[in-house]
Amino acid sequence: MLRDYCCCCCYGAPSFDSADIADRDPVLLVSGIGGSILNSKKKKSGFQTRVWVRILLADLEFKKKIWCLYNPETGYTESLDDSTEIVVPQDDYGLYAIDILDPSTFVKCLHLSDVYHFHDMIDMLVGCGYKKGTTLFGYGYDFRQSNRIGQLMDGLKERLETAYKASGGRKVNIISHSMGGLLVSCFISLYCDIFSKYVNKWITIATPFQGAPGCINDSILTGMQFVEGFESYFFVSRWSMHQLLVECPSVYEMLPNPSFNWKKQPEIQVWRKHSKEEETSVVLESYGRNECVTLFEEALKNNELNYDGKTVALPFNFAILKWAAGTREVLDKTQIPEGVSFYNIYGTSFDTPFDVCYGSESSPIGELSEICHTTPEYSYVDGDGTVPSESAMADNYDAVERVGVSGSHRGLLKDANVFQLIKDWLGVSGKTKFTSDRESIGLH
Repeated sequence: MLRDYCCCCCYGAPSFDSADIADRDPVLLVSGIGGSILNSKKKKSGFQTRVWVRILLADLEFKKKIWCLYNPETGYTESLDDSTEIVVPQDDYGLYAIDILDPSTFVKCLHLSDVYHFHDMIDMLVGCGYKKGTTLFGYGYDFRQSNRIGQLMDGLKERLETAYKASGGRKVNIISHSMGGLLVSCFISLYCDIFSKYVNKWITIATPFQGAPGCINDSILTGMQFVEGFESYFFVSRWSMHQLLVECPSVYEMLPNPSFNWKKQPEIQVWRKHSKEEETSVVLESYGRNECVTLFEEALKNNELNYDGKTVALPFNFAILKWAAGTREVLDKTQIPEGVSFYNIYGTSFDTPFDVCYGSESSPIGELSEICHTTPEYSYVDGDGTVPSESAMADNYDAVERVGVSGSHRGLLKDANVFQLIKDWLGVSGKTKFTSDRESIGLH
């Protein structure tokens, strides 16, 4: 996901021949939110500009090209600039868009690892004998859209068919990351027969099956900082990101599942100042799963941006919330088809936001709209820094194996233990020498 955003397998010259390649089931890598290159394409000329991800001129291009509004009649979020459309590059069999998210020479020379996404895993798989375009493919998509929208479902179906045919009719092994797991879940629920026809195994990593309470609640209210520290001055601002996320169905679809039996129900807290006549009091208000919507509505009622000389209102979007509720129904109905093996890797050992608090006893919030311009405080639970382990574990599927790995949300995509697990499950290595205990998380 956005917040967090070497290999032990033969990085040198691999020892395999054409027979080895032909004898492998193809692998399809599916990215999560923020994990695909997005280009802005001029409808008339076809000229394309990369708008996500870029380090230089990032905020400027972001504001000009990628801000959008949700269209409740179509279910799609659409760019404010009518002369352009957002597209995902399809180069390198779909792998280019999910490899290094800013593939500029500047980034590669400095090796700015914050924008290296599936890069290490792609290298690992190539080193293990997988061949791009024959047994290795990628699926990047417009992650602003709903996880069940037709464009994304059709794109995944097409990529599965391509991998299946290119490998000579061998079933595909999917490896998904973060929100990509929700996308695959929606596909299974809506197109179970197609999934059964083309898929052999599904390995998912850091998927927020029941939502990501702290990160998503705060994203809707104050935005998200994708890059921390000094580099953030060259990247998209938290405010610019916020104005995008308020209109993205995919974000609403990762709100905490209200029907999930959390160990503790997630909350949003606000230190609130109340004045009555000449008396002033400070109260800590708590908003549970049902009250949060009221808080979102009040806090975002004045939210707006200026685009092309016009003021555009961006309040909390109830049409998206309704659509997201439909997506949750689709997700809750998903069952792994017979004959498909499912594996779940989730992150542990990192402080992960759960409850969010705005203001303080000494500096309380007056109007709730002030929240959008404050810095939150979190209460933390165990997880990968973005998705709580409690959510990522709770797939509700019949898993062959669930394994917790100590790693950050995006760090899991280049983790040696994760790579070893993947090689075990794909059958391209010997016995695992795993540095953590695989017991308790579930051998089924």
